[in-house]
Amino acid sequence: MQKTVVNSWNEWDPLKHVIVGRADDCHIPPEEPALDAKVPEDSDMRGQWGRRPQETIDRANELLDNFASILESRGIRVDRPTPIDHSKPAMTPDFRTESQFGCMPPRDVLLTVGSEMLEATMSYRCRWFEYLNYRPLMQQYFEHDPNFRHESAPKPRLTDADYHPDYLSDKIGVEKRLKWTAEKFFVTTEEEPLFDAADVLRFGRDLVVQHGFTTNLKGIEWLRRHFPDHRVHTVNFPGDPYPIHIDATFTPLRPGLILNNPQRRLPEEQRKMYRDNDWEIVDAAQPAHNTPPPLCYSSTWLSMNVLVLDPKTVCVEKSEVYQAEQMDKLGMEVVEVELRDAYAFGGGLHCCTADVFREGTCEDYFPNMDQSSV
Repeated sequence: MQKTVVNSWNEWDPLKHVIVGRADDCHIPPEEPALDAKVPEDSDMRGQWGRRPQETIDRANELLDNFASILESRGIRVDRPTPIDHSKPAMTPDFRTESQFGCMPPRDVLLTVGSEMLEATMSYRCRWFEYLNYRPLMQQYFEHDPNFRHESAPKPRLTDADYHPDYLSDKIGVEKRLKWTAEKFFVTTEEEPLFDAADVLRFGRDLVVQHGFTTNLKGIEWLRRHFPDHRVHTVNFPGDPYPIHIDATFTPLRPGLILNNPQRRLPEEQRKMYRDNDWEIVDAAQPAHNTPPPLCYSSTWLSMNVLVLDPKTVCVEKSEVYQAEQMDKLGMEVVEVELRDAYAFGGGLHCCTADVFREGTCEDYFPNMDQSSV
């Protein structure tokens, strides 16, 4: 039996073991407070819900299977989730929503920090039970790796008190949304800790967490207390009217180099820790597409949602030619992966994966740290 070791401290050390999601039984979920705020007002998804068409599920699975094969051909072990029945309602004593979502983006649910895999709270009601798709793998890792720690953050109640009612209108407009996000007024309140794993970037001893629609300040404080040996930093990107996950906005490629979405630049006052430690933040290349695929939540900036295999190698979506060209100029070997037809199922190459093992140890990449910024 292949030895299992769970250990990953950052986004760029050599990847040796990863989870790749599946599109099986993926649903467009019904309306709910968290979802309504996050679906763009001009999206073709508004007012729709139900199981996605089988031909689109089959196509997405074909692409995900091919991606898994590409990784395996490079010596990377790939595990896959065990899909649950996503057509069943998500129901607790506090809420009921008529269907669930899917298991294409494990990055949203699972945060690997060292030998721990942490199940995030999630802030959509339809995603409350999404961790169950990954429980067979968690049980397997627990049995095979004596150092593996399987943790789960406190499940939130997700009552109406968790959401600002101002966001329930479908006619807010982009201008007001940008004003609200600049003021750090998001759909999520501070009623209880909320965070999605995809709002967290790992830099060895430092965790960088986006405060936005899916992660609130109480969630960031929970992470700070849960990882007492780490420095946890809160970031915001005011140019994003739908600040959902950090990995189409801020993408570390290797020690000292980060791509930043030029429409959502990290504010000047939040750049000090990078400047003081000789990190370069460069604008990402423009997306190759003007619009997202049909029935897709995500922005065109999934172009920069790449998977780094090691500090010199990166997976880029095949049609994102400008992003691939930029990676080449930055000295990276580009592995082209076709995935665009799977975007609608939960995101790009980073979203549809979750690290299990990367070589390397926990290092301090920001030794010149102003402690007042922690």
